[in-house]
Amino acid sequence: MLGEYRIVGRRASEIAASVERAVGAGELAPGQLLPPMRELATQLGVNPNTVAAAYRTLRERGVIETAGRRGSRVRPRPASTARGSIRVDAPLGVRDLGEGNPDTALLPPLDEALAAAAARYAKEPGLYGRAPLDAEFVRLARGAMDDDNVPAGPLAATSGALDAIERILAAHLRPGDAVAVEDPGWGSLLDLVSALGLKPLPVALDDDGPLPADVERVLTAGARAVVVTDRAQNPTGAVLSRRRADQLRAVLGRFPRTLLIEDDHGHAIVDQPLHPLAGVTDNWAFVRSVAKAYGPDLRVAVLTGDSVTVDRVQGRLGLGPGWVSRLLQHTVVHLWASGAVDPVAVARAYGERRDALVDALARRGVDARGRSGMNVWVPVQDETGAVARLLHAGWAVAPGARFRMASPPGVRLTVSQLTQADIEPLAEAVASAVGPMPARSYG
Repeated sequence: MLGEYRIVGRRASEIAASVERAVGAGELAPGQLLPPMRELATQLGVNPNTVAAAYRTLRERGVIETAGRRGSRVRPRPASTARGSIRVDAPLGVRDLGEGNPDTALLPPLDEALAAAAARYAKEPGLYGRAPLDAEFVRLARGAMDDDNVPAGPLAATSGALDAIERILAAHLRPGDAVAVEDPGWGSLLDLVSALGLKPLPVALDDDGPLPADVERVLTAGARAVVVTDRAQNPTGAVLSRRRADQLRAVLGRFPRTLLIEDDHGHAIVDQPLHPLAGVTDNWAFVRSVAKAYGPDLRVAVLTGDSVTVDRVQGRLGLGPGWVSRLLQHTVVHLWASGAVDPVAVARAYGERRDALVDALARRGVDARGRSGMNVWVPVQDETGAVARLLHAGWAVAPGARFRMASPPGVRLTVSQLTQADIEPLAEAVASAVGPMPARSYG
């Protein structure tokens, strides 16, 4: 059953560690069937309850999944093989379009904002027992959400969007629950879902967002939660259109107990309007981070949602870090209030590069997608070959395997570092590397 590998250990923690080491080393492959608990207990000379505890730990860590009488298997995307490791390092002289970072020239300087936060701290030091959220931070964040018709709800702050999503999922779900995720989608989110012991169910999407029929399919199949990217979807650049949002609200309305999480990380870097889904289900959360517009190292995101969800997130925060640094909150407040970022100019800068690349590829018969944000998604037939040929041509791109579950192969190109002079040479290299592809939906 396991080939030459032998699980070892006398305690549950040792048995779990033995399996996890083997998965990380590739000695136990995704889909590998593990021994029945009683059989393994006999082999190891331990109580079956010890093996049961080890398997439970592995499920909670997202390493294995159990399907009743069909037994326990290594997960198809085990958490110990993070998608972040699926990358191409750019050698000297190769342009790196794979990291997904914003253009640093479009990020605001932080010296004035940090100085203002420090001056405020000198007058009012942050101490234990203070409110976790700065009042002005709440006012500005809530005002921006009101402008975008995000339903009213209490607010919380977290250390980035992924931190918010993790806390929201943990507040409502348990290991083994299924979560509907976009495919292709954000690789870190796909890793997170597995690491929490949850089961990701892929949902296909097109330029207008998740396909309603696919969302209904996975909800009917038992998905407890849905994660949707409103704008600048990573990696495809999809934007939730008004019509698609209406369709998705109709679907979600038939499953009111679904946990809905919306990620609007594209706020302040896109010029497409927001069409929020929030409020159609009993439990919902809407998340915005400042990373893309103001700087990835400002680890601040704000979320709103129904009172139960936000209370659970805030309560768990109180038992861990306590609060997101008010120094960072004050820094973000200064950036927001001073208009340090011009969203129209930033969106135009990314849009000009993105649209120019998509158009240049289209002229060469290459289908590419990128309606918003800083990424362009190019479907390919041979993902490994395309990545290797582009690297040889002087361009490092992100392999689509970082973002895919069931969707066809592709590569992601981040346009942040491109100039207009780069567009034609890059398009020529991509066309030579991937060849013409027929148009099709992502999933």
